[in-house]
Amino acid sequence: MLNMSLVYCFFDAANIHRWNDHLRPIDLTEVDKQAHKAAIAWILGKYEEHENKVKINWKNLIEDMMFSFLKRVVLTDLKPQVLHRIEKERSEEINKYVLSEVKEEVFDFDPEFLNRFVMYLHNTNESIEKRIVSAAHYLATKWEFDLIYEMNKHSFDINHTKSELNRKIKEFAGMIGVKKVMESKSKSFIDLVGQLRFQQRWTRVPRYPITTVLGHSLIVANTMFLHDLDSNVENKQIYNDYFTALFHDLPEVLTKDVISPVKNIHGLEKILNEYEFELVNSKITPLIPECCRDEFEFLVCNPFQNRYDEKFGCVNGVDIKLCDLLGAYMEAHASIKCGVHPSRLKKAKKLLRTRLEKEGESIGAANLIRELERIDI
Repeated sequence: MLNMSLVYCFFDAANIHRWNDHLRPIDLTEVDKQAHKAAIAWILGKYEEHENKVKINWKNLIEDMMFSFLKRVVLTDLKPQVLHRIEKERSEEINKYVLSEVKEEVFDFDPEFLNRFVMYLHNTNESIEKRIVSAAHYLATKWEFDLIYEMNKHSFDINHTKSELNRKIKEFAGMIGVKKVMESKSKSFIDLVGQLRFQQRWTRVPRYPITTVLGHSLIVANTMFLHDLDSNVENKQIYNDYFTALFHDLPEVLTKDVISPVKNIHGLEKILNEYEFELVNSKITPLIPECCRDEFEFLVCNPFQNRYDEKFGCVNGVDIKLCDLLGAYMEAHASIKCGVHPSRLKKAKKLLRTRLEKEGESIGAANLIRELERIDI
């Protein structure tokens, strides 16, 4: 199920600019929005599990997020108001179009996974997982809107957009997590995650497209999820691996994105890891619902090590690291193919490829690199 054309389809959303008919303090991209949405979905799901005692199928929730992401990539040129009306009135035609576009973009789409995508497109039943994903979608959109509102409050129809967005969020007011995210420390957690949308990857290295720490984290998480499906691991590990990958760079909101040459200075990586652990405990963990703080620390700390906990299960940190390197390789490759190729980037790409081909057998890295080279960027 893991193939590079599908992963690149997600990555290409770094070229999709949101709110591009409004003034924006920063560039807001679709891949970052989807990453933010995934983090919000996690905390909403945790509240449903612990406060309302609802059983969440996290594998289905993650898959719903990926499928909604794929659909949005195809329909990116439509304004939300237009899209929602067309989906309501012409859903069958929209679904056929989405499916045809995805089939064209993603070669070697696994038949079983493609069939689940088709079922997702045609399934109108609202599960708790779909409801969480929808609520997270609107909360992530509201976070963006609040960011740009002051710069655009004299724009045409901006207050109508504000009213419509607030109306949509009220539809989820019965969910305990939505109330908590809007009013409690959990809102600060969402804001903190959102700050990773401000941090660019590859400090001091010109690239195209520019990607952020948060967007990159989602690419790593999606890649690891597909790899876990191929490996047929149990659902608990799928959950652990996905959210460990999604949050693996979260401490960087407090330390900034430290580039590899600096990290690799003898002894410094250990010091940075210790400092990050301290900051996670003192600054981030208190923003998490008390019921899942221990689990959160298990996910976030030492993300690239294989770990096992009797209560929380397994994390395949080694393969998460390989997916992280593969994401970096794709960023370098895409930029060079687009004509932005400073010498430092070309050197980094070569080093990444060498390491992936040497260490990446467990995720099929050599074959994935060949698949990437087949894509017409």
